[in-house]
Amino acid sequence: MSAVPLRNNKAAAAAARSVTVLGATGSIGDSTMDLIRAAPERYRVEALTANGNVAALAKLAKEFSARFVAIADTSKLAELKAALAGTGTECGAGESAVIEAAARPADWVMAAVSGAAGLKPALAAVDRGAHVALANKECLVCAGDFFMQRAAKAGACILPADSEHNALFQALGSGNRDELVRVIITASGGPFRTWKPADIEQATLEQALKHPNWSMGQKITIDSASMMNKGLEVIEASYLFALTPDEIDVLVHPQSIIHGMVEFSDRSVVAQLGAPDMRTPIAHCLGWPDRIKGPAAKLDLAKIGQLTFEAPDFDRFPGLRLAYDSLRTGKGATTVYNAANEVAVAAFIAGKIRFGAIARLVEATLDDWIRGGNQAPLTSADDAISVDHVARNRAAALLPQIALKAS
Repeated sequence: MSAVPLRNNKAAAAAARSVTVLGATGSIGDSTMDLIRAAPERYRVEALTANGNVAALAKLAKEFSARFVAIADTSKLAELKAALAGTGTECGAGESAVIEAAARPADWVMAAVSGAAGLKPALAAVDRGAHVALANKECLVCAGDFFMQRAAKAGACILPADSEHNALFQALGSGNRDELVRVIITASGGPFRTWKPADIEQATLEQALKHPNWSMGQKITIDSASMMNKGLEVIEASYLFALTPDEIDVLVHPQSIIHGMVEFSDRSVVAQLGAPDMRTPIAHCLGWPDRIKGPAAKLDLAKIGQLTFEAPDFDRFPGLRLAYDSLRTGKGATTVYNAANEVAVAAFIAGKIRFGAIARLVEATLDDWIRGGNQAPLTSADDAISVDHVARNRAAALLPQIALKAS
């Protein structure tokens, strides 16, 4: 039985819903807190976490009277305790404290801790059968098979908080699984959609961070510019909805109004549309199975005038091709894809490699890992974290030679 509910029978909320936000000070967390702030009678905050921003975390804890807060950076525990002295809010630090926050008795958990570090906290929420709004791609990219198995076993409800997967989630409710032909994930194309490959190769950090439609964190914005983000979404959709790679298409849609589509056997295509605002999919998850009032702008198609579409260019954006390759390879390859990409993006931000080298480092790491015969089914979080660690080390070792290569 899928842990993703495909039909949402309306059920009235009897009492305020208790919520936990993992990654409360990031961009997804900020949007989530904005929605909770708009309806204080509907929600009670159980726990909040942050990576290292003590001031922002303490401010949120006071505003929402959080019962527990955790800071991932253990060196900042004393600062956090001092900031919350006299409030009655419990404090913790380190990975174990973030996991404790996820394990506390909240009805609904936003899993928005970025990177592989978000896996164990998300699993802690899953294992107690919570409603988990999943904004962390890496949980599925690194550990999709057993993550969804654990969710189904625990009776957890996985709610996709990414705009594209949330769109598919809504559209899939229009039919049954055996009627599905394919899903279509849309992509804006990012800032380099019309650039020549040679120009993309030399793109600067400043240029990569100028997304035409979305306001996001630094890493995800760079991933969007390389279309690695869309590759991660293809992998995520495969695990989230139990789809084969051939059942997932990507369509470039520069206006970012249609976020996802589902084609059924009668050739009907059901799409979800909305202004490019992350608060829309988050609001859908936060209110599910009901709908709540969202603050996003009203969609005015007449003002927009036209919606356009293009096929993705795998030559210009090889990261997307590599995602399909790793998904077909399986047995940890998607974990390697994600880990190598994180190393590559960090190197690009630090000025160690050119933008075009991001995909080359990912490909070289995947090739090295496959040649080494390391493929094996992942059956636990420790398995996934082990592969992630090995892949990061290998990507770091390959970095100098990739940095020297021209495109």
